[in-house]
Amino acid sequence: MDDRTRALADAPISRLLPAYSLPAIIGMTITSLYNIIAGIFIGHGVGPLAISGLAVNFPLFNLIMALCMMVAVGGATVCSIELGRKNEERAGQVLGQVVIVNAVVSVAAALALHAFIDPILTLFGASDATRPYARDYIVVLLAGLPIGFLMLGLNNVMRASGHPVKAMGTALVSVAVNIALAPLFIFSFGWGMRGAALATVLGQTASCGWLLLHFFGGSSPVRFRAGIFRFRPALCREILAVGLPPFFMNACACLVVIIINRSLNHYGGDLAIGAYGILNRLVMLFGMVVMGLTQGMQPIIGYNFGAGRPDRVRRTLRMGMAAGAAITSLGWLAFQFAPEPLARMFTDHADLLALSVHALRACSAAFFIVGWQIVVSAYFQAIGLVAVASFLSLSRQMLFLIPCLLLLPRWFGLDGVWYSLPAADMAATVVTAVILCRVEMRRKV
Repeated sequence: MDDRTRALADAPISRLLPAYSLPAIIGMTITSLYNIIAGIFIGHGVGPLAISGLAVNFPLFNLIMALCMMVAVGGATVCSIELGRKNEERAGQVLGQVVIVNAVVSVAAALALHAFIDPILTLFGASDATRPYARDYIVVLLAGLPIGFLMLGLNNVMRASGHPVKAMGTALVSVAVNIALAPLFIFSFGWGMRGAALATVLGQTASCGWLLLHFFGGSSPVRFRAGIFRFRPALCREILAVGLPPFFMNACACLVVIIINRSLNHYGGDLAIGAYGILNRLVMLFGMVVMGLTQGMQPIIGYNFGAGRPDRVRRTLRMGMAAGAAITSLGWLAFQFAPEPLARMFTDHADLLALSVHALRACSAAFFIVGWQIVVSAYFQAIGLVAVASFLSLSRQMLFLIPCLLLLPRWFGLDGVWYSLPAADMAATVVTAVILCRVEMRRKV
C-alpha cells in the first residue's frame, strides 16, 4: 500500500476531503471560468446571435458528456473500490477498459452526429439566423471528440488512483492553451466560432499529453502495463453499470435543454436562447464547483466503502453536504443581488442584457439547495447503489422539470420557462431527503 492509498484509509476526513476536493474544485473552477471567458470572447468578438448559436449546441454537449462520463465516472468509481480492496491489478485493468471503450464510443458518436448535424441543430432549437454559428462550432468539436473522451476518462482515473493535484493540472494545461489561443483565433485571425472550437480541441490535446506522461510513468499503482488493453466484457459491464447515473443525468439534461430551447424560441425568440446561454454558463460555474467537490469525495467514499469503514463514509458525506449547500448558496446570493454586472460581461446588447438579468434571478430562485442534492446523488453512486443514484439523477429532470416545462409556459409564457427550474429543484430536493433518510436507516439496522 503506497502513501496515497494509506491516506485514504487512515487520514482524518477533515484533512482528506479538502486535500482531494480542492484540486478538483480548482480544476473545475478554472474550466468553468474558461467557458465564461470563451462566452465573453464570442459575445463581443462574434455577436449576440453567436451566443444564441452556442446555446443551441447545449443539448449536444449534454449528449456527448453523457456518453463520456458514463465511462469516465464508472471507471473511476470501480477503480477506487478495487484499490480499497487492495486489488491493484484489477484497478489497472479498469484503466485499460476506459481507454478502449472511450475510443470506440467517441469515434462512433462523432461520425453519427456529424452525418445528421443540420437536422439535429434544427431539432435543438436553431433558427436560420443561429444555425450557421452553431454548426461552425460543433463540427470542429466533433472532429476532436476522441481526444476529449480520452482526456476526461484518463483524468477521472488519475484522480481516483490518488493523484488529485495532478488531475487539477490537466484542467490547468487545457485552460492555459485555450485562453492563449481563443482570442488569437477569434479576434486576430477572424475565425469566429470555428476558432473558438479549435482552441478547445487544442487545449484538450495538450492535456492528453500531460495525462499520458503520468500513466506511462511509474509513480502510480494504476498505470499503463502489458495486458491491460485486452478487452474484458465483464469488467466493461461493471464500469458501464456504475456509470449509468451520470449518463442518465446528462442524457436527461439533453432532452430538457431541447425542450427549453424550443420553448424559449417559441415564447422569446433567438435572444431568449442567448439569455439562457449566458445564465447557463454562470450557473454552471457554481455547479461545477460542487461537481469538483463530489469528485474529491468519490475516491474517499469508494475506498472506505470497499474497506468496510462506514464511519468514515458517513463523515465524508456530512462534510460534503454542508460544503455543497454553502457553494450554491453563494451562487444564489450573486444571482439575486448582482445579475446585471454578471450578464454585462457577455454583451452590451440592451434587449439581451435585460432578458439575461431577469432570467438569472428567476432561474436561481431555489439555487441554494441544489448543491446538497448533487452531493447526495454522488454519494449513492460512490457506494455502488446504482439504482438509487440513477433515480435521483432522473427525478429532477424527468419527474419534475419536464412536466413543469410543458405546463408552466402555457400559463405564464416566457416566465413559465424560467420558473420551471427552481420548481423542479425544490421538488427533487424533497425526494432526495426522503430517500437518504430511508437508506441510511436501513444501513444502520
